[in-house]
Amino acid sequence: MRNWFCNKSNNKNSVNMEDRIISPSSKDEDIKIDSSIRPKKMADFVGQKKVKQNLDIFMTAAKKRGEPIEHVLFYGPPGLGKTTLSHIIAAEMNANVRITSGPAIERSGDLAAILTNLADGDVLFIDEIHRLNKVVEEILYPAMEDFALDLVVGKGPSARTLRIDLPKFTIIGATTRYNLISSPLRDRFGSTWRLDFYTDEDIAKIIQRAAKILNFNIDEDSSKTIASRARKTPRIAIRLLKRVRDFADIKNKGKINSSVSQEALAMLDVDHLGLDEIDRRILQIIIEKFKGGPVGLNTLAASIGEDIGTLEDIYEPFLMQLGFLSRTPKGRTVTESAYKHLDIIPPVEQQKNLL
Repeated sequence: MRNWFCNKSNNKNSVNMEDRIISPSSKDEDIKIDSSIRPKKMADFVGQKKVKQNLDIFMTAAKKRGEPIEHVLFYGPPGLGKTTLSHIIAAEMNANVRITSGPAIERSGDLAAILTNLADGDVLFIDEIHRLNKVVEEILYPAMEDFALDLVVGKGPSARTLRIDLPKFTIIGATTRYNLISSPLRDRFGSTWRLDFYTDEDIAKIIQRAAKILNFNIDEDSSKTIASRARKTPRIAIRLLKRVRDFADIKNKGKINSSVSQEALAMLDVDHLGLDEIDRRILQIIIEKFKGGPVGLNTLAASIGEDIGTLEDIYEPFLMQLGFLSRTPKGRTVTESAYKHLDIIPPVEQQKNLL
């Protein structure tokens, strides 16, 4: 039986993002518990203050006019609350929410079936909207702009265009790859918001709230300990909280304190900054194989056995936020802070570059 406290792969050259306890991507284990913990009202949503304030204004204005809220696009790293905010918007607008994703809408007929089954004021949430294929995307344009569906009936010279009126609805798109969304699609959203990483203080509040909902006690120090290692991401914080709770149930009769939290997180191989074995290995590869950099993105991706997109969107942002990795015109470079964190003394030639 696999020990869930163990994160390490048997193959040192393999990287499995989904096996990582600190993966920001949603896992099967998150789905059931997320539904109970997920805030239902904007007042219960912690963090993203600027986004919440603006959404409150837009929703209040739309309700005053008796209209659905304009189409909204959320983008940013995974696990920061794009799906949660979409559900909150639907709830605040007293609307039903329909959920789909870019890859799930394979043909124009799939989109037509979804749109024609919407009612007035409904919210259609499209996750991974950057993965819509171009044919489907072009049908979406008039639907978003004119609330109409243009269908081609027949083939050849006898083909004709049929326009079907649609109810007024709201599309909420979510993406981690904003740059992959075409300009025409981006322009059709009434508001676009980037979700940023959370502060440790906000993460600690989210942990306290989740513990209360899950009906167990956690002290302030333990909340701060978990928050400091949650990579400023609520989804990771909740996952770590569950692991700490399980550890406390077995090792400390269910009592969670700072020492128990630290011991559980140490077994998970998550250090005090939220780095795991894979993060440290990426930095070590750059240091040991490429003398601290610069190293090209393609070369680095091949060295860790991961595709470029995942390296750029999942691994690098947090390392850069910590100031451990920098992007230069020549490639990726490990910083002096990373050497200190790994307790490695830079070689003499690298010390000159770090000055």
